[in-house]
Amino acid sequence: MALKLMYITNKKEVALIAERYGVDRIWIDLETLGKEERQKGMNTVKSKHTVGDIKKIKPLLTKAEMLVRINPWHNGSEKEIDEVISAGADIIMLPMWKTPAEVENFLKTVNRRCKTTLLLETREAVECLDKVLKHSNMDEIHIGLNDLHLSYGLDFMFELLSNGIVEKIVKKIKKIGIPYGFGGIARLGCGDLPAERIIMEHYRLGSSRAILSRSFCNTDLISDLSEVENVFRNNMRSLREYEDAVSKMPDSELVSNQAEIEEIVEKIVKIKRCKR
Repeated sequence: MALKLMYITNKKEVALIAERYGVDRIWIDLETLGKEERQKGMNTVKSKHTVGDIKKIKPLLTKAEMLVRINPWHNGSEKEIDEVISAGADIIMLPMWKTPAEVENFLKTVNRRCKTTLLLETREAVECLDKVLKHSNMDEIHIGLNDLHLSYGLDFMFELLSNGIVEKIVKKIKKIGIPYGFGGIARLGCGDLPAERIIMEHYRLGSSRAILSRSFCNTDLISDLSEVENVFRNNMRSLREYEDAVSKMPDSELVSNQAEIEEIVEKIVKIKRCKR
């Protein structure tokens, strides 16, 4: 089964282009609390989306789901969740959770009014995952490699693939039978760790969700909508064709790719440490 692909945008024209070429989820990102401090100085996406963006884009979608990342659990979460659901969210994502109580509060507030996904991106979340999986009733989990690698004090987010942490997490999630995914994917042929290798690892680990990274189509750099359409047309086609090829690969090839990921990540980490 092909990966469910998610793309972050609050631009309605871009959202419709992404949907047209097979993006499964349009992602409105409301998370602001603590994000600037956590990712200070990093070249990461810090969106300035609003609830109004949900209302603007959701009625236009005919196939893609509307995914909304809210803020980490805080005093205003219940109000925020109510507003997001009223605006038309199909799925709400809770980021930066650290305790089972935060998860339970989130799920109780949503109360099955829409689907729920937990963004697992803290060391504390990994440590309490067994309890969360045993007692909670979320629809799916996504492993956020960027903040999770910071939480572990690692140098490169894909160390989480090479050091076995992601594999340990997905084995636990797999036991309860809910869908899961991890990280993001650049265009084929791009990325410090090539997108092709990451896609193969998704298939080896049984992942079914991935984010299309900013570099897949950076609309801060590409403003011409015809060019945006060309990027999605060409790159979604090549990505899906590659996925189809990966789905037919023998397990031995996927295992071999995982070993090669370890070697590539080790080299990248050495370079990063030398530059410090």
